[in-house]
Amino acid sequence: MSRPETVIRKANLADVPQLKQCMDRAYAPLRTRLPDLPDVSGGLAEEIRKRIVLVAEIDGGVAGCAILDTAGSGAHLVNIAVDPGFKGRGIGKTLMEAAENRARLAGAAVIALATHKDIPENVAFYQHLGWSETSRKENKVLMEKKL
Repeated sequence: MSRPETVIRKANLADVPQLKQCMDRAYAPLRTRLPDLPDVSGGLAEEIRKRIVLVAEIDGGVAGCAILDTAGSGAHLVNIAVDPGFKGRGIGKTLMEAAENRARLAGAAVIALATHKDIPENVAFYQHLGWSETSRKENKVLMEKKL
């Protein structure tokens, strides 16, 4: 039996409750080990209005999302989250590729992100996808990828 197809699309305001649930579920395991983790799901309606919010949808449900800011000459991946119930299906990689493509379409030559220093699995995942660490500042690992 084949898995349902992952559809990547732009979010709309009706997606906010499912996006919030997805992000809260994705970050829940990290909350216990990272007390300085900021609120990741607050302000989603504003994010949809101001930025590019991509949804990974499977069978009509939100499996993951990515928030991309393309203001200026570069792009910034603000957040990416995959619901733990969908881990291991390549959704994170698919969302990263979609965000990079959107950044290219917006004219960006470089895309940047910041992740937490105490989530080494994120750093390794991004490096596997061709990202390079540029610096560390306080609890952040800053990374970028040339497009």
